[in-house]
Amino acid sequence: MKNRFWKCLSVFLIAILVVPAPALAAGYTQTKYPIVLVHGLFGFEKLGPVEYFYGIPSALRSGGAKVYTVTVSGANSTEVRGEQLLSQVKQIMAATGAAKVNLIGHSHGGPTVRYVASVAPSLVASASSVAGVNKGSKIADILTGNAPEVGNALANAVAALMDFLTGRSGLPQDGAAALKSLSTAGSAAFNKRHPQGVPTSACGEGANHVNGVYYFSWSGAQPYTNVFDAIDPFMALTGAAFGGKNDGLVSSCSSRLGRVIRDDYAMNHLDEVNQFIGIVNLFETSPVTVFRQQANRLQALGL
Repeated sequence: MKNRFWKCLSVFLIAILVVPAPALAAGYTQTKYPIVLVHGLFGFEKLGPVEYFYGIPSALRSGGAKVYTVTVSGANSTEVRGEQLLSQVKQIMAATGAAKVNLIGHSHGGPTVRYVASVAPSLVASASSVAGVNKGSKIADILTGNAPEVGNALANAVAALMDFLTGRSGLPQDGAAALKSLSTAGSAAFNKRHPQGVPTSACGEGANHVNGVYYFSWSGAQPYTNVFDAIDPFMALTGAAFGGKNDGLVSSCSSRLGRVIRDDYAMNHLDEVNQFIGIVNLFETSPVTVFRQQANRLQALGL
């Protein structure tokens, strides 16, 4: 009886090791159209060896996806960033022969991909917003309302620093325009011009399919997640400015767009893109896995 138990256990363990899990299977992330990742405020494609979407492009490619990361102004209005993205989308389509792209934007990247999906829906198969500032951020409201000069100067200084560190040049930076776009008032004005996928209620779901474009969103709701992450105390401090669920910089309700996958992952604003350098909540789904799951979701829709 004892030998039979160990034989059964051995067969079970071998099966686990030999048979790939669905999330690791070949072709799991192989979408019809290329995936384009768009960074948020002060973002970058790479800072030295460190990707903004840390480890995510390679994880998506390992399952068959064609993935492109783009660089837009670190600090500027959603419209300026959106036009820059639109130009790069056209370049990607020309290089690959793809008829459309799947856009995924983090933070300010959320409204940025929405802009392109709104003005050029024929080029976009899906627009996914990861902790997108879709209805504004309390932090932007504080900076634009209480100390606009300080906020603008700080935003411009950080953008200039990121330009220097990444070697990026030629992209216009405008801290005041960025903070205005990310404020509650600025977001409301943007949503009037580009309402696709935006919930009409305070914390609801928006239309999932508009003008041929599928809209999705997900976000975190835990500002402090890992004691070994030096950025988490800052996230906890900024998160205290919100009255409800938030990831440290964006409220859960503001992040909602189209089909809401989840708005309560135990992640903060940087965890959502697997930062800082993969130091995230050990007791939550890996952010990399969340991106892979979204790619597979797009695949299932034929996108």
